[in-house]
Amino acid sequence: MSLATKTALARARACIQIEIDALAETARTLDKSFADTARAVEASAAAGAKLIFSGIGKSAHIAQKLAGTFNSTGIPSCFLDAVHALHGDLGLCAEGDHAILASNSGQSEEVLRLVPVLKRFGVKITALTSAPDSDLARHADHLLLYRVPREACPLALAPTASTTAALALGDALAMVLLQSRGVTREDFARYHPAGNLGRLLLLKVRDIMRTGDRLPVMRDTGSLQNAILAMTAAKSGSIALTHPGTGKLTGILTDGDFRRSALTGPGFLEKPVSAFMTRAPKVIGEDALGVEAVRMFEAHKIDDLIVVDRAGRPVGLVDGQDLPKLKVV
Repeated sequence: MSLATKTALARARACIQIEIDALAETARTLDKSFADTARAVEASAAAGAKLIFSGIGKSAHIAQKLAGTFNSTGIPSCFLDAVHALHGDLGLCAEGDHAILASNSGQSEEVLRLVPVLKRFGVKITALTSAPDSDLARHADHLLLYRVPREACPLALAPTASTTAALALGDALAMVLLQSRGVTREDFARYHPAGNLGRLLLLKVRDIMRTGDRLPVMRDTGSLQNAILAMTAAKSGSIALTHPGTGKLTGILTDGDFRRSALTGPGFLEKPVSAFMTRAPKVIGEDALGVEAVRMFEAHKIDDLIVVDRAGRPVGLVDGQDLPKLKVV
């Protein structure tokens, strides 16, 4: 029997809503135990210790993802297989480390068997669970508790809302610590040197700006006609205009400004370009990250961004049309 579109959409929306409810309830019931856990993990990281994530079944997948997230923020983390741990893998544990053990029920046998062994190694334990009265929660040093009114599985068997809530709570801990530790975009870029994300984070404005013949610049005392000719020669949609004495940027003329200038009547091409330029345009420094330029394009709805040196002189142009080709958006 084929699944009707209306039925499929209704069931999908119901599932998503159940998971939304779990997230909302988890956020609502966050308390001091979350802050205590955050401080404990932060202290371990500051002391040069590592985070150890473990779980069994679907919780193991959550643990693996969270280990990757914390690594990406500069906190050394690893995943410890709960089964293999008791057969030699405990060698990665060291005194002062902090283990986050994930178990929705808090009664997973394989995870519970880790608790006394980890404590013998001098490892602090945080329970990531929805069961505050479970054995795991009772024996842990810290708690990360999430709330799941019900699972989205109609059989109440497949972990759904519980895994979503556990992952979100772990992510929340990572982001709280990222901010408290003052991690910068430059720091983050060091942990993501490959792929499009790494390219975006590592690129500087100087790497993507137009210079030389592709950077039209002229004094703001020149005529509008000369400005248009310079823009055309550089195949640019704008031109940087400067003070005739200091060379500092005073404005920008764009294609839009040129079209509007035609409405002023006959002889507009002979008028000084300063009469039509946009004064005090948005600018950026050449040492800024490429991602900062992207954010400025998005925030200010502009097509071109002038790059200036420390003296305020134009040294480059970031054209919005270049960004997709450079794969930074």
